[in-house]
Amino acid sequence: MPAICEKCAGLAKNRGVKMNKSIKSMIKPVVDIFMTVLLLFLMGYQFWGETAHEWAGTLMLLLFIAHHILNAGWYKNIFRGRYTPIRIIMTVINLALLVAMLCLMGSGIMMSRHVFSFLSVSSGMGTARLVHMAACYWGFVLMSLHLGLHWGMMMTKMRQSLCITGPSRIRTVILRIVAAAIAVYGAYVFISRNLITYMLLQTQFVFLDFGESPIFFYIDYLAMAGLFVWIAYYLTMIFRRKKKGYRKAALLAKNEKLIE
Repeated sequence: MPAICEKCAGLAKNRGVKMNKSIKSMIKPVVDIFMTVLLLFLMGYQFWGETAHEWAGTLMLLLFIAHHILNAGWYKNIFRGRYTPIRIIMTVINLALLVAMLCLMGSGIMMSRHVFSFLSVSSGMGTARLVHMAACYWGFVLMSLHLGLHWGMMMTKMRQSLCITGPSRIRTVILRIVAAAIAVYGAYVFISRNLITYMLLQTQFVFLDFGESPIFFYIDYLAMAGLFVWIAYYLTMIFRRKKKGYRKAALLAKNEKLIE
């Protein structure tokens, strides 16, 4: 009887673990999507004003905390296993993004006039403003790269949800042409909007065009995000193909030795 009870308890525990994993896998993409949308919203400060910007930033802070709680396993395994080129790139981008977001949120709280005004921070405003400016654009680029690293997995899930089965050469070619066109336009916008000058603090002020159309503004920023998603995605594809090539070469060498 006790053995049966222990077996039942073990089954219940396994079911609970599986249920928690399935809930996490459902929540994770929702949190990531909301973070991406909020980041784009926050980039358009001139359209929504200071109060909306601060509340959106506070929501971003909460989602950022939720994201790291849901992905706590990544930190547990950071010193485990072998570091392949893809894993090194992912780790560097993830840690750089963490630093950028912490700087962004810390400086935002310091400068707050509405949500965190009760803190009454008065010193270091000049430094906080420069940190906020640089971290904002670095965060945008790094989050786009982070999305690109997981783009293949996201596309797989999308194909499954849309019940798309089997490869299609025509679909692949069309999607690659569209992706390349977005990346080219994104590169043009990145240069024309001088984002690199803000990232490297070559200027101390951001030029905000209050007369610009929000539609065209967000089209430009989506294109820039697309550029960095494209870069990260194809970078991982190159390393994965190299890895497959090395494995194939090793297997051929092994087979040749067996034949000899």
